[in-house]
Amino acid sequence: MPVDFLLAGGLAVLVGSIVQGSVGLGVGLVATPVVTLLFPSLMPGAILVAAAVLPLATLAGEARHADLRGLGWAFGGRVAGTPLGVWVVAAAPARALGVGVGAVVLAALGATVWAGTVPRNRTTLAAAGLVAGATGTASAIGGPPLALLYQRESGPRVRATLAVFFTGGALLSLVTLAALGQLPARQVVAGLALTPFVLAGFLLAGPLRRYLDGDRLRLAILVVVGGSAVTLIVRNLV
Repeated sequence: MPVDFLLAGGLAVLVGSIVQGSVGLGVGLVATPVVTLLFPSLMPGAILVAAAVLPLATLAGEARHADLRGLGWAFGGRVAGTPLGVWVVAAAPARALGVGVGAVVLAALGATVWAGTVPRNRTTLAAAGLVAGATGTASAIGGPPLALLYQRESGPRVRATLAVFFTGGALLSLVTLAALGQLPARQVVAGLALTPFVLAGFLLAGPLRRYLDGDRLRLAILVVVGGSAVTLIVRNLV
């Protein structure tokens, strides 16, 4: 891998892993804009590989807290949304894709702030999975819809639930992209090259996990989700 990719992409993944290791999501949100801007030929595969590795570290310590019942409905939506994401990768202009993903995330965030909370039931879980499947496959950013549904849960429950969803979702997206010829080998190699930065970020997030495991977690999730959406929209419009 080129040194400039390891420096820029590695730093972005390191910061994203620190955020995700403490809040529950962040690798795709932080690293995707950087890698897409500087190394577009390595997207979305490179970040999807990284997104599949980090949750395994989370699950090693917090797997028992995952909401497996809710995940069943979310995964159903993810399976349905993944082919849509592959189609978008092949057909949609990159700028339109970035603006669209950012707008969807902002709309979900606005609904959450306006209503105070979004009900978590079969319909909303499946819908969140559907949106995550499409946006996660197309841009490697699929966490915000599900994160908004679990924002009021405890830190371990949020992180473990999202970790299961990210692991399964990233693998599903990678397999689907590969089967349809949209996953060059260089993207997989690039993602594997980022894994040391992923694991380092997870370790550095330890103190933050303890700090955020309370009322601060919801605010942190909303800030991360909103910041990612604005970044995507501004980057693609400018």
